[in-house]
Amino acid sequence: MVSTGMTDLFIKTGVARSLFAGVCAGFVAVAAGVVGAPGAGAAEAEALALLKGMTTYMGAQQAMSFRYDADLDVVTAEQQRLTLASSGTVSLARPGRIRATRSTGLADVETVFDGSTFTLLGKQANVYMQVPFKGTIATLVDELKDKYRRPLPAADLLLPGAYAELTEGVTDVKDLGSGVVGGVECDHLAFRKKDVDFQIWIAQGKRPYPCRYVITSKTVPGSPQYSVQLSNFKTGSAAVGQSFAFVPPPGARAISKDELKTIKSMGELPSNFVQRGTP
Repeated sequence: MVSTGMTDLFIKTGVARSLFAGVCAGFVAVAAGVVGAPGAGAAEAEALALLKGMTTYMGAQQAMSFRYDADLDVVTAEQQRLTLASSGTVSLARPGRIRATRSTGLADVETVFDGSTFTLLGKQANVYMQVPFKGTIATLVDELKDKYRRPLPAADLLLPGAYAELTEGVTDVKDLGSGVVGGVECDHLAFRKKDVDFQIWIAQGKRPYPCRYVITSKTVPGSPQYSVQLSNFKTGSAAVGQSFAFVPPPGARAISKDELKTIKSMGELPSNFVQRGTP
């Protein structure tokens, strides 16, 4: 599921290459590893065991919610690295319901999936798009990534089979000891593969959830990164926002998939970032 393709962009008058098509898609698909490779040391085995424990714990949660803060780097043609920041929330109930928000200051978007209908709401423009879709959260994640180019935050850490995905093609594994993220003591792990490196900080104790996840491209000059940090992580009956029925806001207007492309406040990138070849 690793995707490291790049998209050429203009920033006003300058050309840039960003991780939008690659590392942002790595929001829902990245990372590492040959498990149990010959010669793997005790530290590598411990790091893989910690990663396995995290994915097993996350996969066992039938309901969860969290807040997130994400940073996406963009490298301009002049080799200046810029960072786009966003925040939001995620709430899900397995197997097939999820609600997520994303705010960038320029965009305020909410996605809702109730198991049979996917809804995308642009709060600033007060418009929404709905498409019939039946399936699980896992199938929805692939649909959003591949068809709509709208990866869900930290999705590759939430899905069944996360350990296999995260440990595909690893060339190096490191256990870097402890770190503290948002006041939570974590185990800090680092993994390498051909095109990307990634690091993950996993909460210590009985709730080994991912506190921070950082992906670094090794194929783009400037080594831009995508990072996501989780907070207010809750599971089970304590999970917040467990309502997945979409109710249009007053005055909201339904739009088509074609019209969605014209609503700038619902884009993944600021309006002054224009894909190469577009006016």
